[in-house]
This record gives sequence, structure tokens and C-alpha cells, in this order.
Amino acid sequence: MKIIITGICLLFLLGGCSSDIIISSPNGRLQVIFRINNDVPFYEVKRDGEAVVLESPLGFELQDEPSLTGNFKIVKINEFTLDETWSQPWGEVKNIRNHYNGITITLQEKSDLQRLLKITFKVYDDGLGFRYEFPEQPHLTDFVITGELTGFIMAKNMSAWWIPAYGDEIDSEFLFSNDPLSELSEKVHTPLTMEYEDDLFVSIHEAALVNYPAMTLEPSGQLLSCDLVPWASGIKAEVSAPFNTPWRTIQIAEKVGDLITSYLILNLNEPNRLEDLSYITPGKYNGIWWAMHLNKYTWSQGPNHGAATANVKKYIDFAAENDLSGVLVEGWNEGWDYDWSEGRFEFMRPYPDFDIEELTEYARERGVGLIGHHETGGNIINYERQLPDAFAYYQKYGVHSLKTGYVTRRPNGEHHQGQFMVRHYQRVLEMAAAHQIALDIHEPVKATGLRRTYPNLMTREGARGAEYEAWSAGNPPEHTVILPFTRCLAGPMDYTPGIFDILIPSNPGHRVHTTLAKQLALYVTIYSPWQMAADLPENYIGHPALQFIRDVPTDWEETRVLNAKIGDFITVVRKDRHSDDWYLGSTTDENPKSLPVKLDFLLPGRRYIAEMYADGPSASMEDNPLEISIDRKEVTSTQSIDLNLAPGGGQAIRFHLLE
Repeated sequence: MKIIITGICLLFLLGGCSSDIIISSPNGRLQVIFRINNDVPFYEVKRDGEAVVLESPLGFELQDEPSLTGNFKIVKINEFTLDETWSQPWGEVKNIRNHYNGITITLQEKSDLQRLLKITFKVYDDGLGFRYEFPEQPHLTDFVITGELTGFIMAKNMSAWWIPAYGDEIDSEFLFSNDPLSELSEKVHTPLTMEYEDDLFVSIHEAALVNYPAMTLEPSGQLLSCDLVPWASGIKAEVSAPFNTPWRTIQIAEKVGDLITSYLILNLNEPNRLEDLSYITPGKYNGIWWAMHLNKYTWSQGPNHGAATANVKKYIDFAAENDLSGVLVEGWNEGWDYDWSEGRFEFMRPYPDFDIEELTEYARERGVGLIGHHETGGNIINYERQLPDAFAYYQKYGVHSLKTGYVTRRPNGEHHQGQFMVRHYQRVLEMAAAHQIALDIHEPVKATGLRRTYPNLMTREGARGAEYEAWSAGNPPEHTVILPFTRCLAGPMDYTPGIFDILIPSNPGHRVHTTLAKQLALYVTIYSPWQMAADLPENYIGHPALQFIRDVPTDWEETRVLNAKIGDFITVVRKDRHSDDWYLGSTTDENPKSLPVKLDFLLPGRRYIAEMYADGPSASMEDNPLEISIDRKEVTSTQSIDLNLAPGGGQAIRFHLLE
């Protein structure tokens, strides 16, 4: 462990002099420098001696109390280190190394109040995290934060991939833009991923967000200032000491693919708190969801009600026959006949044509689980009033998986990412765990690695997903080549791929902006422990490409990124946790790509059958999206293959180990 204190004030760095506390990553390449300069705390970050983050501010503004921004001295320094390996019960990788050097610096005001503020840094080889702690103390008990002054002054004018933090669409469901930092003019969401030339990639985010507002970033030149999502009243956070803020995270990589295989955010969360994990099962599911987006069925009652018992049984049959583990049913409960924004939903009152007892028993007999659904319409008061009974209701019928929804921009007048909603999502998460229910949250607070602490927090939306293809201008082909490096760095995403009916003739004017092969590849490139076979069953039946959806796992032992460029292309391989098979997904933007790939990830000396689902010779997203070439050939780890991706296309491969 390397911690260096420089300067002339070594005894707790008393006085107003400027002294540096330097803590290095285990490999020595990253350094965090903390200093008190004229009684004000700052930090900076270097990689190989070159600045990544310039001297940047720390501190808080408080309501009706003096700010915590300066007049500090250091009264204690605590150094520590950790090198452990822990296992995920499910995930994109099984075993994760948690290796860092850490330091906690206790600051005390020189004023009569003598308030204390602790700052902890953990420095990894792939980045760092830091957070504030308000210890229990007489002059800082219950207080209101009006501003967190954390800043990130980037040393270079990096190119940023961003979406607005506040806009007209639901929360974070925007297409990404790419601009130099100096040209950003509005507050942006995190993760904010930035690149400089070909050897510096940085993503700023946060970890372990609990009982605190989410952090957005306000740009000003190369300065990114922490902007906490406010309450409707304008305040930022209500806090009672003792209290820890979330970790502010900075992931740093030389290769962009290394951002994807960085598990820093998970490592900064607490270990699993749940004793019973028996009900938490990764898998694939189908449901009536896409048909309702296409207006084939309705959420509300009527002659085309999607959640009718007989119709749901057809989906259960299809799932059972095609190795899908669940069926999602939306629109089963009273309340859908009203304006959704009113949130007048009843979560224990099925519509007359939905027999939950019959359906859960029928699904169980066929080896399939029913996935429940709670749409709140953003009426949090109504939902929380029913919460305990609603979860007990599902538990009674053996429903162990649930999708929740909050289709409104301002639930009960508050932001999705504000402290009010962060508390609500946590309440739902803990209630779900108490009733053996795993969650898929749509319109969520952003992911910050809490799935480590609560493994029943399986997946969430939190970005512009596939449903936009059904009723809007859709998602351009570059969108799914940006998500793995931005939104997906935060955690699993329920993107809902698998649309075979690319041109959607039943919905004129709308279509999916990929080839068929790319729809298969998305099962590998965009990670989720629950993956949806989103299309209508009739569009799958008899199609040979369905075999890949049957085969592809959702629980992985290892993940590697073989080649990548943000917004252009990506190739990911993942090893099945329960066999020696590997799966490859490769996708591109609107431009064709030829990507050579070495197969040295396969077991040496062993033979595999490569089952390849590729764009056909004349395939093109615009002109010929359905042409797919399905082939098999024997390969070994010493070989290479060329991936030829059509415009808007992709390729999916299963490498099946021969006995």
C-alpha cells in the first residue's frame, strides 16, 4: 500500500499550509492526491503521473447553517487496504476481485462549531470511489443539504456521450449525443462516459445510492459539478447524522472495453444481505407486452384484452415449448380503464377474465413462472398504501418475479431520481425481498450496484428501450452500440430484444432499426439476467433463428470485450456459468463492418461447434433486414474468424464444446 504525505505539516496537517496526501492504486498507476489548501479541501487524480482530474472542490452547502466548504483542519488519517474475491449469485461474471488501497480523512472546522466531516477514498487499478460521512456530533444532527459542491475538473477537453438530466421525455429515455465537454450546455445524467483519443476512457457515476438524491452533472467548460436532483420544494437532501453519501465513482481505462469489464461500482456496494436466494433465478421470458405496443391487445378491459386467461395460457404454452422460464402479464388488474397518469390501480383485484389462481397453477405444471406486474402511473401514495398486501398477494400464488412501472415524468410531483423516489424504490426493494420476489423496474432510479447487496434487484429499464421502435421514430442503429458503454455501465438493462418481425407491417410507419441477426446479438452485447423474447409467438414459430434464443443463457461465468468503439461497433463474448459453452455477440451502427476475432478464449486443445447466425450476403437494415445466414463449423482456440456485419447488422454465435 502506498500512502505518501508531503509538505511541512505532518502532525495531522495542522494549520493553513498546503500539504498533499497521496494514495496509489495497487498497481501504482493511479494516484489520488488530497490536500487542504487555505483551509479548503480538494482532490485530484493522476494516471502514470499525468493529470486526469485537476484539483477539484469538495464540500456542502446547508440550509440555515454555515456551509461545510472550508476553515478545515485534518484531525485524523486512517489507512486501510483490501484484496478479496467474492462471487455473485448471478451476473455477467461469477468471481470478482475487490482490491484497493483506501484512506479516511477526518476534517474538523476551526470555528466554534467544530463540525466534523469525513472523506473516504478507495483507489483501484480501474478507478476510484470517494464518499462523505457525517459522524454523530452535537452541532450537526438533522439538517438539509442545498448543494453538494463535489466537482470533477477534467484535465482534457474529452468527448462526452450524454443524455439530458431533465427533459420532456420520461426521465432517462433519450437518445445519446456526442460532444466535447466544452460544448455541453445542460445538466447531464450519469454514467457520463468520456473518451480522449484512443487511450483514455473515463466514466463518472455513483455507487450505493440509498436515502439520497441521485447525482447529475452540470457542465461548465471542463468542470463537471455535482448537481443533486431536487425535491419539488427545491431542497436537495434531508439528512440525519450519522450518514454516508453514495460513492462518487470515476472509472478509468486505456481500452474502452475495459470500462465494461470494470466491477468497481459493484465492489463499492455492501455484500449480500439476503439469506434466502432460492427464488432468485436468471432466465428468459415472453409476454403480451409487445402485442399491446402494436395495438393487437389492450391493457384495459374489452374484446382484445391481452391479459385474458385463455390468451395468457397460449403464451405459457409457447414459453414451455421453447425453454423460456417466465411469462410477463400486464394489464391484469383493475385501473387500466382510467387515465394511467391518475394511477388508480388496484393490485389485488384482477379483471374478471384473468384467473390468477388458474394461471399460476397452469404455469407451474408446465415448468414456467408467472411474472407479475405493478404499474403505478406514478401515484406513489396509492402504491405504498397497498404495498404490503400487494406483495403478500403475489407470494400467496407463488409469483416470485415482478415488473414495476412508473409511467410519468414526475411521480407525485417529484423527480424519479430525487430523494423522495430513491426512498420509495428502496422501500419496494426491501418489501419484495421480504416476500421472496425479484424485481425488474421500469422508469427506475438509475442503477448504482445495489444488486450486490440485494440480489433480488435483477434488472431495470432506465434508458430508451425497444418499445420505441413500435410507435416512434425508433432507435437508430448506433443506439445499441452506445448503451453498453454508457447506461449499461451502471448495471443490467431490460432492453427487450428479439424482434423478428423487423418491418412491423401491422403497424405502418414504424419498424425496428436493425437486421434480424443483430436482434440475436443483443442478447449478448446488452446484459440482463432476465432477457425477453419480446416478439409475438407467431413470429417465432418455425423460424430457425429462434434456436439461438432458446440456447443463449443469461447467467455468465466470464465476460470479455474483444473489440469496440463507442457508437460504432462492439464484440462481446461470454462464458455460460453452467457449461463450457461460449456465446458471441457483435453489432454495428449504420455502417458495415468486417471484424477479425481470435478464438483464444476457447479451451485450448478442445473442439467446438460454432453455430453462427450472421447477416446474409445481401442483408441491410434498410433494404433487406430479414436475410440471415445460419451455419455450423468446427473450430478450435488457435483459429480466427471474420465477422461481416451488414449496415445496422450483427452476428451471434454459440460455441458448443464437443465431448
